[in-house]
Amino acid sequence: MIFNNLISAFIYLLCCYFLFWLGKLAYNLIHRDINVSDELVTKDNCAFALSLVGYYLGLVFAIGGVIVGESDGLLEDLIDIFIYGPIAIILMNVSTVVNDKLILYGFNNKKEIFKDQNAGTGAVELAVYLATGMIIFGSISGEGGGILTLLAFWVIGQVSLIIIGFAYNFITPYCIHEHIEKDNVAVGISYAGAIVGVANIVSHSISGDFSSWSESLITYAGYFILGIILLPLIRIYTDKILLPGKKLTDEIVNQEKPNLGAAFIDAFSYIGSSFLITWCI
Repeated sequence: MIFNNLISAFIYLLCCYFLFWLGKLAYNLIHRDINVSDELVTKDNCAFALSLVGYYLGLVFAIGGVIVGESDGLLEDLIDIFIYGPIAIILMNVSTVVNDKLILYGFNNKKEIFKDQNAGTGAVELAVYLATGMIIFGSISGEGGGILTLLAFWVIGQVSLIIIGFAYNFITPYCIHEHIEKDNVAVGISYAGAIVGVANIVSHSISGDFSSWSESLITYAGYFILGIILLPLIRIYTDKILLPGKKLTDEIVNQEKPNLGAAFIDAFSYIGSSFLITWCI
């Protein structure tokens, strides 16, 4: 029995690496104007590296959604892997367009990543790719769903990320797009933390077995509204408890050299809180 399980695990792992390779191939085909090796090795482009790592992390989560859960038998599992895996890869790459046009809409992302090597933009792109992968993970995992539920929850997830962007920009006393374009990496890191934190809550709300649209949508709406409400509260908590005596806004935008440490603490507070919320509900 143990030997059979090991053989099955090895086959699943091979499938995962094959899907990951397909995802990398899809990225290279879509971004044929990008010389990945040149950006990473010759130019030492950290902004691009952050964006690419986000894509790879998102791919891992998306592929993981196909693998986890109860097995229906090796053949059935392999059929599911090679149906849902390529769809997940396509959705990951379509998310690039959503990010460029509707989430980081205040400037030219390509210019920021490749000409300015703006690590703040790279951090946000990392977060959006990771968030998309987490949402696909939640959409695929569990029993009772199908391709329609995957596509529907992916759309809902993308709309959620767009709304998070507007909500986060509203609660901060500065324009996040303006400061990210000015190469303020700290603003990008804080924003990235908020994106991943809310995406974790959304992913949790849609994961598990699918029973009905009404139940799933009500659960999603409840979690998402809770996440939006908690955004400003977590920021206040970070200001008062995690950075006592200092203003988060002053550390991130109102000094000559933005405080990356404060930004990491801010990002941590969103992501850490999202895990506590999902574990408590």
